[in-house]
Amino acid sequence: MLPPRESLTICFAHAAYRMKDSWDALNTGIASFEVRDRAELDRRAHEADAIVVSGMWHNGLIASASKLAFVQSISSGTDQYDKAAFAARGIRLASAAGVNARAVAEHAMGLILAMARRLPEARDNQAQRVWRGMIGDPTQREDELGGKTLAIVGLGRIGGRLARLAKAFDMTTIGFRRDPSAGAGDADSVHTLAAFGDCLPEADFVALTCPLTPETKHVVNAVALGRMKKSAYLINVARGGCVDEAALIGALQSGAIAGAALDCSDPEPPAAESVLWGMPNVLITPHTGGETTQYEKNVNEILLENLDRLWRGETELRNQIV
Repeated sequence: MLPPRESLTICFAHAAYRMKDSWDALNTGIASFEVRDRAELDRRAHEADAIVVSGMWHNGLIASASKLAFVQSISSGTDQYDKAAFAARGIRLASAAGVNARAVAEHAMGLILAMARRLPEARDNQAQRVWRGMIGDPTQREDELGGKTLAIVGLGRIGGRLARLAKAFDMTTIGFRRDPSAGAGDADSVHTLAAFGDCLPEADFVALTCPLTPETKHVVNAVALGRMKKSAYLINVARGGCVDEAALIGALQSGAIAGAALDCSDPEPPAAESVLWGMPNVLITPHTGGETTQYEKNVNEILLENLDRLWRGETELRNQIV
């Protein structure tokens, strides 16, 4: 049971985001404190009635945070939380789904453009003071997006917005989601994930915008990569576990696909010795697809709405998970 407003204490736990500063600007009068690393979270979790957290979370806190009644995830993904244990303890859980849909979709579109226009190569050439000459082989030149096909795994808020952005570039979009009827209108066609493999030979770009679930774990594996065009690119703004990394490296090294743009990896970051770092046909961004100047403000709006719902005794939370 969540204590009343005047007795509530919130713990904001994130290594970088300034969640408490944003919260204090709302002048709620609700007590809060902030921790910046997991060790400090472990030491102080018992003080909190609500924890606002993402990557620092570990399920041992379910037992050690004795007052905990509510967890507001800072991220859209919730695969790190033991939902059954939350339910058994009566702890409520909500995600931040949708908080960064615009940003991640724009990031994915930026990665698609970067690969099509060979911007990583241009940046590398700039660093070496190289002015690349004109290219005789058409297959090695920059490309246009018009007429290309984009396959999107996960046609939710992010994937749906990405499909609409892609249409502005005259791309054909194919979406995949559990309930195809829910995504109708965003993509040119929508299918269940069972049809993913059959559609891969059509795709010039394959974008992952899905949560990590048992169904999507390694959805891009050796078989899927083998069905992609040699000229195709993989774009991952979802979770690293959605891709079989060893199979991806093999496909990139052999030329089975043209390249990959990755905003996430498994593990994260990639190991220092990972060959992904040095591959010229790979663009890595450090899981920043959802980061914007407004991120903290947007999460705290969801947090405050959910606290108000709990205080009113409502059973449904915004982005409810448990």
